[in-house]
Amino acid sequence: MPVIRLPDGSERKFETPVTVGEVASSIGAGLLRAAIAGKVNGILVDLSHVIDQDADLAIVTEKDAEGLEVIRHSCAHLLAHAVKELFPEAQVTIGPVIDNGFYYDFSFKRPFTPEDLASIEKRMNEIAKRDIPVVRREVSREEAIAYFRNLGEHYKAEIIESIPGEQALSLYEQGNFTDLCRGPHVPSTAKIKVFRLMKVAGAYWRGDSKNEMLQRVYGTAWTKKEDQEAYLHRLEEAEKRDHRKIGKALDLFHTQEEAPGMVFWHPKGWTLYQIVEQYMRRVFRENGYNEIRTPQLVDRSLWEKSGHWDKFQDMMFTTSSESRDYAVKPMNCPCHIQVFNQGLKSYRDLPFRLAEFGSCHRNEPSGTLAGIMRVRNFTQYDAHIFCTEDQIQSEVSNFIDLLMKVYADFGFEDVLVKLSTRPANRVGSDADWDKAEAALQTALDARGMAWELQPGEGAFYGPKIEFSLRDCLERDWQCGTIQVDFSMPGRLNATYVAEDNTRQTPVMLHRAILGSLERFIGILIEHHAGAFPLWLAPQQAVVMNISDSQAEYAKNITESLRQKGFRVESDLRNEKITYKIREHSLQRLPYQIIVGDKEVAEGKVALRNRTGENLGQMSLEEFVARLSAEMAGGAV
Repeated sequence: MPVIRLPDGSERKFETPVTVGEVASSIGAGLLRAAIAGKVNGILVDLSHVIDQDADLAIVTEKDAEGLEVIRHSCAHLLAHAVKELFPEAQVTIGPVIDNGFYYDFSFKRPFTPEDLASIEKRMNEIAKRDIPVVRREVSREEAIAYFRNLGEHYKAEIIESIPGEQALSLYEQGNFTDLCRGPHVPSTAKIKVFRLMKVAGAYWRGDSKNEMLQRVYGTAWTKKEDQEAYLHRLEEAEKRDHRKIGKALDLFHTQEEAPGMVFWHPKGWTLYQIVEQYMRRVFRENGYNEIRTPQLVDRSLWEKSGHWDKFQDMMFTTSSESRDYAVKPMNCPCHIQVFNQGLKSYRDLPFRLAEFGSCHRNEPSGTLAGIMRVRNFTQYDAHIFCTEDQIQSEVSNFIDLLMKVYADFGFEDVLVKLSTRPANRVGSDADWDKAEAALQTALDARGMAWELQPGEGAFYGPKIEFSLRDCLERDWQCGTIQVDFSMPGRLNATYVAEDNTRQTPVMLHRAILGSLERFIGILIEHHAGAFPLWLAPQQAVVMNISDSQAEYAKNITESLRQKGFRVESDLRNEKITYKIREHSLQRLPYQIIVGDKEVAEGKVALRNRTGENLGQMSLEEFVARLSAEMAGGAV
């Protein structure tokens, strides 16, 4: 006689075992129609799941985040079902849920065309409207292997063979299509109503470039049509804001095949880079960090001691000289410990904060390179804090305050926070982990921050907090992090003299706010669509003359503004003023300064802002005051 406890605190008793769907039906026919799945004791299950003992139950509908996830997972199966009906010789592999949608990988003799995608999407709609029941059944591992081999689905059979253990596996059937899956899934294909296939991309089987290249079909799925339309609109806007397009249009940077994953910064782009770097350098100074510079090429032995050689070797560029092996540094941390180790440190010296704009290299696969967002050579702006265990909480609290101010200065107010705790494979004692995790959580709670727990997702050497920026298109970019490290300082012989005169190993806090400067600048470009706030704009204004008779006056205005520290250029070309205005409007400059005979005679300037608004005439002093006030409202 199971007793079912519902979220509102009420209970329902049943004489025999009962399915989740039957419980929903007992509550009301409307709830059963809306039900997608259930959560039994916090675990997501199908509506057909049988409850045979007392349990907590929540009915999941499409209004719940879990309901949308189930729909997207089921939509991946719907995609595979449609492909198998249209192209029976195609082999199915895997089809997981991803952010905003799903994908499925197929092995097929020829590339899918746009016309194929249209046909597949049409067939998906037809299958959904058939209202086919989705049925779960359990089979043994051997049965599952034999079943898919008989179908000629060799990839599925290989997946099952790689699953450890002898536990029963679940298959999901919908009409003439069956797939291996843990579930849960919608009770019927009719529950899937709003979806769109997006694109096809290549993907190696099991992510190994030595294996066959499969075809990955991406799709998006939603519960409401308006949600999907809003998402598609965000994608269109993201395409317009692509940092590679804007970088070319604004002449900021370029990349080329002769230096894959490396950035060629143009004058305006390098100016933007320097503005960001100098801002962060000021942040360093004002918050007790000592900026250092460490070598780019370091003997292999250091990377072996730090543990990076074993875990990171494939991503490292290496070279040899005079019978010694070297690696180009992929990160700064081992080198920072070398600086800490110079000279005897006392507990009075802690916390000891080191920061660096370190030029790092990582041998990223060529297929993953993307503009300046994913590169092989990047400047890793990070810092390391050497402290005692008792100082962890205060240092983390101070870091969080600093990080939030920096993000706000760059125009990011919405920050997502995740706390990752101890994984199964880790170093350090449980007591150390208890103290570190408690310090991180206390620092977050003391600031009143909302945060998400990620159990078991910490690094092997310590827990961490991750900070993700949410941009104007509601995309999340994980940039900031602070990690507690019990391992590396000891591996590299870092010690300090404690108050009781014993030698102790410091705790090392790895912390970053921007991550790599290249990627962060790419995020800035897309967030602001190249229309940077005044303090960030590589060029803040252009001075344009209407005819040659105002050229000297325009030069003087330009020089006066430069002398006052503003980034201004002049355009004295013999072109119509309307042409100049149109051309510089495309450059998204904050201000356009126009001078004609009237401005020269009155000693004034005529102004336009980047939205095209005519701000009228004003004296140079008035304009300087306007610029100064606007700059004061920014980060500098």
